[in-house]
Amino acid sequence: MPSLIATEFEAERPHLLAVAYRMLGSRAEAEDAVQEAWLRYAKARDGGEIRDVRGWLTTVTGRICLDVLKSARVSRAVYPGQWLPSYVVEPDAGPAARAEMSDQVGLALLVVLEKLTPEQRVALVLHDAFGMPFEDVATVLNTTEAAARQHASRGRRAVAQDSVRHTAGLAEQRRVLGAFLDAADGGDLTALAALLAPDVVSIGDGGGLVPGVGTRPVLGADKVARFFLGIMSGLGDVEIETVLVNGSLGLLARGRLANGRMVRSVLAVAIDDGRITGLFNQLNPNKLELRDLV
Repeated sequence: MPSLIATEFEAERPHLLAVAYRMLGSRAEAEDAVQEAWLRYAKARDGGEIRDVRGWLTTVTGRICLDVLKSARVSRAVYPGQWLPSYVVEPDAGPAARAEMSDQVGLALLVVLEKLTPEQRVALVLHDAFGMPFEDVATVLNTTEAAARQHASRGRRAVAQDSVRHTAGLAEQRRVLGAFLDAADGGDLTALAALLAPDVVSIGDGGGLVPGVGTRPVLGADKVARFFLGIMSGLGDVEIETVLVNGSLGLLARGRLANGRMVRSVLAVAIDDGRITGLFNQLNPNKLELRDLV
């Protein structure tokens, strides 16, 4: 029978995973951070009473994530190729699908958050996403309340100014993504480029495990359009289906390429004002969590 301490913690686990995933962009790292929070919580509870369980656990999880983010800046600097967050991929439930899953954050936002400093990301997530007062955010960051506010403000401004924008609802996502597939499948460069924002970016993450994945982003509507026409021409016997990627519409591709190599990838798409602003192709098998998808 689980102890009272374990029961208290398990009640907060979904919240803590949501916090950690928004901060880290990795399900595996988020789970490790929450497990470390559990160990610290169990030890602290053995030594006395904790009045605000959620507040205490959120603070500890935030501190753990801050340390991970600081070390991640070093490890990701030597990451083989381009780095994208891990994906949560679920079946596309059709027009009735929810635009945002309750425990998830949009992939496009995670990509933008990756560009912030660790302090900016932690402050922005804790305050803006989870409503933590800046006084408590300052405790997590081991700084003053004024500094915590400044970190969040700078992070908020960087997110607002980033070229990757994703404001489309599911209906618009279906329309734009359908037109994108039609144009790419038909080899229509003009139609494909018209669906892309002038400053669109395309990023692919193979984690050093998938050959042929570029090491730099592809930028601009014409270059991205040509890039994807090239991909389509080499697909061979590959099945493409729509899925939900962190609550938004994306594409799952799996099968055998024209060169004989097997492939499984998930393309996340950011859409704003009827045009695609970002294409994020995750090919690293260690970063794909395919829920109920065989």
